[in-house]
Amino acid sequence: MAASDLLLHERQRLIVDRLKSDGRVIAASLAQELSISEDTIRRDLREMAANGLCKRVYGGALPAEAEATTLTERLTLKPERKNALARAALPLFEPGMTVFIDAGSTNLAIARALPAALRLTVITNAPTVACALIDRLDIDVILLGGKLDHRTGAVIGARAIADAAIFRPDLCVLGSCGFEAETGISASDFDEAEFKRSIAQRSRAIVAAVTNEKLGAAAPFDVVPVGSSDHIVLEHDAEAGYARDLERSGVNVILADPLPS
Repeated sequence: MAASDLLLHERQRLIVDRLKSDGRVIAASLAQELSISEDTIRRDLREMAANGLCKRVYGGALPAEAEATTLTERLTLKPERKNALARAALPLFEPGMTVFIDAGSTNLAIARALPAALRLTVITNAPTVACALIDRLDIDVILLGGKLDHRTGAVIGARAIADAAIFRPDLCVLGSCGFEAETGISASDFDEAEFKRSIAQRSRAIVAAVTNEKLGAAAPFDVVPVGSSDHIVLEHDAEAGYARDLERSGVNVILADPLPS
């Protein structure tokens, strides 16, 4: 039987097997391989994602994963990928900068990787970030106040927004629940989005280190779009078309180095 004659359940079984073996599927490549339209593959992926069989991302899909509900759980997920993103972001930090570092496991990796002798001032709403820098005498740390949100590991309410209003960071290292080239960074919680938006709008430039599963996966609440003064750090194997779309809009795209084999 020709590849183009595969039935729906056979295509979906093939996709599941490919996700297990390769860790991802690219819609365009799979459509060409099976001699069917990309729209057909995208419909398959939408149905599979709705049934929990995969996670849709820009250009294709990744294996379905149980969603981590706390920061402690998220810290255990693919730390080598997050460390690679952190290393790629480090050249953006210059001596004497005032930097905001948001909560999140990738942002915590960035905080831990900050090189010595930059004499930075780091503002954060995340106790884990402050704790990671507690012995760094070369960095002034300012911890924003307010009620801790246990899911995000951050303070994100009115008190935190009021505390952040007196700062104008040179860099805003912003966490994201989702990211799209057209609309930018998004968050899963209304209050979280409000806080992120307030500090991002006061910053000279935004930095977002985005793992593959968040690309093209919009969360319910928009935070901010990204523009010509901003920086997006992507994994080395991020969809090439996505990086090109961002570069066309003037965003500085940085690719992390490949992971050691």
